[in-house]
Amino acid sequence: MIRAENVEFTYPNGFQALRDLSFHIRSGEFVALIGQNGAGKTTLLKLLNGLLKPTAGRILIGGLDTARARVAELARKVGFLFQNPDHQIFLPTVREELAFGPKNLGLKGAALEDRVAEAAAAVGLTPYLDVNPRQLSKGQRQRVALASVLAMQPEVLVLDEPTTGQDYREALEIMRLVKKLHQQGHTVLLVSHDMEMVARFAGRALVLGEGRLLLDGPVATVFAREDILAATGLVPPQVIQLARPYQEQGLLRPVLTVEELYAEIIAALRGEVDARQVLPA
Repeated sequence: MIRAENVEFTYPNGFQALRDLSFHIRSGEFVALIGQNGAGKTTLLKLLNGLLKPTAGRILIGGLDTARARVAELARKVGFLFQNPDHQIFLPTVREELAFGPKNLGLKGAALEDRVAEAAAAVGLTPYLDVNPRQLSKGQRQRVALASVLAMQPEVLVLDEPTTGQDYREALEIMRLVKKLHQQGHTVLLVSHDMEMVARFAGRALVLGEGRLLLDGPVATVFAREDILAATGLVPPQVIQLARPYQEQGLLRPVLTVEELYAEIIAALRGEVDARQVLPA
C-alpha cells in the first residue's frame, strides 16, 4: 500500500529532514511511526499526502507516485488527520463538515447524504449532525475531523498525534475507534509520542532518528531495543520494563500491556508455569 524508496527531503534553507529512507507498509497493517521531535516524522507525513515532494527517491501509495499525483488524487488514497482538530474544522455544522470532501469529489444528492450518514455513524456522531462543531468537546471534535476523513473513503488513514490534549479516557476512546476502523480494512499509520498507545494498538513500529530509519519491526521487538530507543529519547511503557527481567529468564512471554501481564500472572497462578518462579514471595 505504501512504499518509500530511498527517499530524501531537503528544505530550501538546506536542512536535510530525511535521508535515504526506505520501507513498505502492506495493505491492512497498523503501523506506528515514532521518534523524538525533529526526527522527520512531520516531513514524511507531508510527503505522503502530497504537500511536499521528495528531493530524491520516490513514494508510492497504492501504486500512485506522490511526486506526480495531484493532491486531489492522493486524497482518495490517503486520509490525513491533523494533531489539532481545530486546524481541520471550519464549517458551521457537523453535517456540512462531513459533506465538504465528498462534495468536492463530485458527490451530490442521496449519494452525498448516504456518505455523510455512514461516516457519522462510524464514529458515533449521528446525533450531532446539525450541531456546530465548536460546541463539542475536543474529543468529539477529533471525531468530527476523523469522520470528515472517512467520508472521503480513503484506503489509508494517517493520524498525526490523534490523542494530544485529551485525557486518558478520551484518548482510549479515539484509539479504540481507530482500531475498529483498522479491523474494517483500513491501513493505519499512526504518529504518536504515547508509547502505551503504540504498544496497545499498533502491530508494527518504525523508529525515525535524524531523518533515518533506525528500527522497523513488531512493536515488542522494537521496544526490546532500549539502547536505540534511549538514543532517540523514547522510553518503552513501564509494564514492558517491569516484565523484561522475567522474560529474559524465560519465565514470561513478551507482554505489551497491563492486561497481557495480568493474563500471564493468572496463567502462572493456575500452574501453567511455576508461580513461585514468576511471582516474588
